[in-house]
Amino acid sequence: MMKLSTKSKLSSEEVIKRAVKFFGPAGYGLKVEEEGNCCANFEGGGGGVRVTVTEEKKGSTVDLESREWDYQARAFLEKLR
Repeated sequence: MMKLSTKSKLSSEEVIKRAVKFFGPAGYGLKVEEEGNCCANFEGGGGGVRVTVTEEKKGSTVDLESREWDYQARAFLEKLR
């Protein structure tokens, strides 16, 4: 399991929206197990990804846990910076 974190200028809602587009059925095809204002959980391909977002004064902090999707997780966080 890999854990990563980054800061983003985006709101928590926008981060979750982008995560669903990136990892979900329209992206890498993972099943959306959970989706809310602060988090999203994806499963499939022998692993999964969990995205948790904390709202800040200017933007948000994004925490990501990955199982078997490490390369894609890093790529997603790079797009948020």
